[in-house]
Amino acid sequence: MKNSFAFAMARIQRGFTLIELMVVLLIIGVLAALIVPNVLDRADDARVTAAKTDVTNLMQALKLYKLDNLRYPTAEQGLQALLTKPATAPVPNNWKNYLDQLPKDPWGTPYVYLNPGIKGDVDVMSYGADGQPGGEGKNADVGSWQP
Repeated sequence: MKNSFAFAMARIQRGFTLIELMVVLLIIGVLAALIVPNVLDRADDARVTAAKTDVTNLMQALKLYKLDNLRYPTAEQGLQALLTKPATAPVPNNWKNYLDQLPKDPWGTPYVYLNPGIKGDVDVMSYGADGQPGGEGKNADVGSWQP
């Protein structure tokens, strides 16, 4: 009985060796190196998709504004005209509240409104992750002219 007790105590006190710990850490490191870049790329894709959705929603609100008031807000009135009735000319006669709030793009900057637009009557766009016109990948502009 004394031997079985000593054997049980030795088994309880036995831990992992340094080699076993190093192998586990190496495996975790390799898995992280393979998975983390894929997850980060997905976050950028999600931001671009969110920006496209916001631009589509803003364009729909602008079309409703034009339908009610026979023109788009001027560049001076901007997207704010979708939230509050413009006080500067031309003051819309049939103004309604078109949005509850103006979204910011997924990178935290306001959307750009151009009237007249470069690609259409009016353009709404985000300059992407870098906040600068042009760019590629996550830095590419997201605009109302894109599908």
